[in-house]
Amino acid sequence: MPEEKRMGKSPHNVILEDRRKLSVSGVSDIDSFDEETVVLFTDLGELTVRGLDLHINRLNVETGELTLEGEIHTLIYTDDQPNKKLFARLFK
Repeated sequence: MPEEKRMGKSPHNVILEDRRKLSVSGVSDIDSFDEETVVLFTDLGELTVRGLDLHINRLNVETGELTLEGEIHTLIYTDDQPNKKLFARLFK
């Protein structure tokens, strides 16, 4: 069943080169960005990129591809949706 859910979503890939260049596919929206933090929405959760001198070089909203450069320190995924399996087991 997990494969069925993912079929409608675009592929999500993260490629980090030398901690200076980041390419992300499967981006659905950008929440916020500045020189130290970029917050993206992907099909697999919210992705926060932190660093210094971050610059978005390319964003293609049709294909969901984003490229940014700078001194990248952290990549953090946050899933805002509660774990449905846990709740299903609790209330069974």
